[in-house]
Amino acid sequence: MFTQQRNFLGAILMALFIALAFGASSAQAAPAIAQVGYVDFIYLIDHHPDTAKANEALRAEQEAVKNEFAEKSTSLSGQEKQELDRQLGQRVEQKRLELVKPISAKVVAAANEVASEKGLSIVIGKNEVVCGGVDITADVLKKIAEK
Repeated sequence: MFTQQRNFLGAILMALFIALAFGASSAQAAPAIAQVGYVDFIYLIDHHPDTAKANEALRAEQEAVKNEFAEKSTSLSGQEKQELDRQLGQRVEQKRLELVKPISAKVVAAANEVASEKGLSIVIGKNEVVCGGVDITADVLKKIAEK
């Protein structure tokens, strides 16, 4: 998921660069500077009100998987144990994604609202910022808390 976000953010940054470069080469109009905001996405996920409940559900799934492995693995060979471990690990990862997806969507929706209110053209992840931009993390967290 985070790799996809990084690829998406890279594409957005490239589009922004191209737009600014194209605008700078235009002799007819002054280039419009995009207003860029950034957020600490992980912080927002961690502090979302639904995260505690999601973490609880994930811990319950991990415990169930641990018990299932202990029960089923006693009669399995080494290779079969590895395969069972892989399958159960995939199940836990699927559950994690299922739990984080709605939280992530709510964070993105709140970031979109704040960006619109502040007139920002783009919002990127904090880790992608080299310099400049406006940190809207606190505003997004406030927006999430209002809902």
